[in-house]
Amino acid sequence: MGILCLLLFTESLIWFSGFSVAVDTVNASQSISDGKTLVSSGGTFELGFFSPGNLPDRYLGIWYKNVPVRTVVWVANRNQPIHDSSGTLMVVSTGNLVLLNQNRSVVWSTNSTEQAQTPVLQLLDSGNLVLRDDGNDSPDTYLWQSFDYPSDTFLPGLKIGWDANSSLERHLTSWKSPDDPSPGDFTWGMERSNYPELVAWKGSSKYFRSGPWNGLRFSGAPQSGSNPVFSYEFINNGTEAYHTFAVENKSELVRIVVNQTSYLWELSTWNEDSQSWMLFLSVPKDYCDNYGLCGAYSKCLTDKLPYCQCLKGFSPRYPDKWNSNDWSQGCARDKLLGCNDGDGFIKHTQMKLPATTNTWLDGSLSLKDCRTRCLKNCSCTAYSNSDIRGKGSGCVLWFGDLIDMRQYPSGGQDIYIRMSASEIGKSMQKLLITVIVVPAIGLLAAMLTALYCVFRSRMNYGERTENVTEVIEKEGPEDDLELPLFDLITLAKSTNNFSTENKLGEGGFGPVYKGTLVDGQEIAVKRLSTLSRQGLKEFKNEVTLIAKLQHRNLVKLLGCCIQGEEKMLIYEYMANKSLDAFIFDPTRGRLLNWSKRFHIICGVARGLLYLHQDSRLRIIHRDLKASNVLLDAEMNPKISDFGLARIFGGDQTEGNTSRVAGTYGYMAPEYAIDGLFSVKSDVFSYGILVLEIISGKRNRGLYHLESNLIGHAWEMYKSGRSIELIDVDSVDTCTLSEVLRCIHIALLCLQEHPEDRPTMSYVLTMFSSENALPVPKQPGFLVDRYPRKESSSSSKVESLSANEVSFTLLEGR
Repeated sequence: MGILCLLLFTESLIWFSGFSVAVDTVNASQSISDGKTLVSSGGTFELGFFSPGNLPDRYLGIWYKNVPVRTVVWVANRNQPIHDSSGTLMVVSTGNLVLLNQNRSVVWSTNSTEQAQTPVLQLLDSGNLVLRDDGNDSPDTYLWQSFDYPSDTFLPGLKIGWDANSSLERHLTSWKSPDDPSPGDFTWGMERSNYPELVAWKGSSKYFRSGPWNGLRFSGAPQSGSNPVFSYEFINNGTEAYHTFAVENKSELVRIVVNQTSYLWELSTWNEDSQSWMLFLSVPKDYCDNYGLCGAYSKCLTDKLPYCQCLKGFSPRYPDKWNSNDWSQGCARDKLLGCNDGDGFIKHTQMKLPATTNTWLDGSLSLKDCRTRCLKNCSCTAYSNSDIRGKGSGCVLWFGDLIDMRQYPSGGQDIYIRMSASEIGKSMQKLLITVIVVPAIGLLAAMLTALYCVFRSRMNYGERTENVTEVIEKEGPEDDLELPLFDLITLAKSTNNFSTENKLGEGGFGPVYKGTLVDGQEIAVKRLSTLSRQGLKEFKNEVTLIAKLQHRNLVKLLGCCIQGEEKMLIYEYMANKSLDAFIFDPTRGRLLNWSKRFHIICGVARGLLYLHQDSRLRIIHRDLKASNVLLDAEMNPKISDFGLARIFGGDQTEGNTSRVAGTYGYMAPEYAIDGLFSVKSDVFSYGILVLEIISGKRNRGLYHLESNLIGHAWEMYKSGRSIELIDVDSVDTCTLSEVLRCIHIALLCLQEHPEDRPTMSYVLTMFSSENALPVPKQPGFLVDRYPRKESSSSSKVESLSANEVSFTLLEGR
């Protein structure tokens, strides 16, 4: 009897005290009043009454139990707060929930029509509040659940979409403000169509859309569908269409929130170390994410200006408006469709598929049958695969205007847009010119070049108009280059007379060709342009320097050729060319998993350490960048292009110059502005290179941001969101702690003042150690803080884009 009394006393403490305990269920004989809470069995979520901000109004909601800053994931009475602490939640015997105020008036209730014998309310560890019938043999069958009526938060296991059988339309709605959980302006849900997709509305207007799910990802997403944090699933079986997601690590707290701010949709994870929510993904990401920005039949590109461009075969509908950056009216066809009279299709790649409001879907048709089906319908304007896994399958047709397309450097998918016979003919004509005429002209040019080379070589063979000692400016009398000399005929034969087919690329020095010697050895021939006086200085400098350097992370110089007007450097051939051809390329970037990227990061660091400290000369490279890091067949990095390098002697560690030369976007601030260079200016360039390797983005290629990559990385670091920098092509394979450490080290290298930056020896120590790292100071943003000076002449222009331009300033400070 005493034990029974003790149990009754304990139960009364549970339900009538102001403390929460690990009780996750309530039956029809119990209630929850203000001040009492329900806690899920695993202790993850808690249900009770709360007041947002400092307001007196009370709401019934669910929040994370162990997150210090209360993070609410669901609210019952969003539209009708209780103005005091009199609220009571009750389970009605018929199988419904009711929320009562002081007057015992119903403030909120569920709408279950099913009768229950033994109704029980339970808070699950998923955050789902469920009402079930204990008398039912199916415990997973619910009379009602909060997951069917979400607020602003998308939790793992929750479904966003619609169910025809239950007439449910599950969507998220933002809070009006951080202190007001009533519905705000933004709604996120599944748009009903034959080819459903997630859409965000601002009021009644479309604001953003994800693009339809294509089996791997949203077509409107540049990244792959998989990542180390969560995995998506899309179900569309005719009666039900929804998106849901699962967390890979069940112990992680992950949520997606629809906001009333510019970051409409945010996916964040709880970080125990910083005791804060760490943002992982957010949309909209850039200007092109604005729905319908470019109107019909156009595509949006963030790496070009203007952002909007008409598709091939289309022109601006209203040119005056278009030229004034009002693209909303879109583009119109240059040639009207003939409907089955020779119409064809032009393939567009890496696209966000158009809005799917007017579409038709058949998951069983092949792409070939899909094309035929589209041609048979005069209203069909485009077709694509509905599932791109494997070789592609399923068919989706578009009818009417094509709206809200964009093109990605990676991701997206192919779409075939219907065009008139005349436009298809025009495209075929251009293709024939490319395939037949251009090679013919190239062959003729190669023959003429070969004849010229034979003539010149016979005139000059055996004669050297310039002696090596006359060309190369030696640094001291003790220097003995012992560098093999190649004759012009040998190099002409090895490169197929310097044919365009053998051309590997071109820099400010001149073109680089691939060659094969008689013994089968592959070489790279760097040929000085006869028009480049700057190139002559670089040539002399590079021969002087690199002949003395031997390191596995420096490109090896095999010899040179100085014959007549020809001056060439012969290097070992790098099978994978330069690093920029991988990290900035949407296709080849997928070949670089994180271990390879980290291997390259460390290899470049070792090469720089050798230049700065371990070689018999102290050398500052002055032009370290992705295009000057070459990759051999095993993806080992080798620093190249020493045309701008400077030798220091003894204990000298810095210098200045009135000739600032290098690549804009990689130069340290003190060098770009005042001509001051040191080993620490190379460290700054290295920091940028590390960020580019991690992110797959150029330092000056983030047009949708107000800052460059440095500024973006700094903002992400300060807000605990550095994970957002990781390139989607390596995110699946990365060790998160290792990547975050690399980002931290890169920011240390990018600090504004040279004395704050680490040496390369310390950088390598930090990579191999697990000790705590120093806190970085604000970096030298360069692009923002130091506008580019106008130069009176420019050499080494390697790209016409704003991303990477090498230049020389003839005026120092």
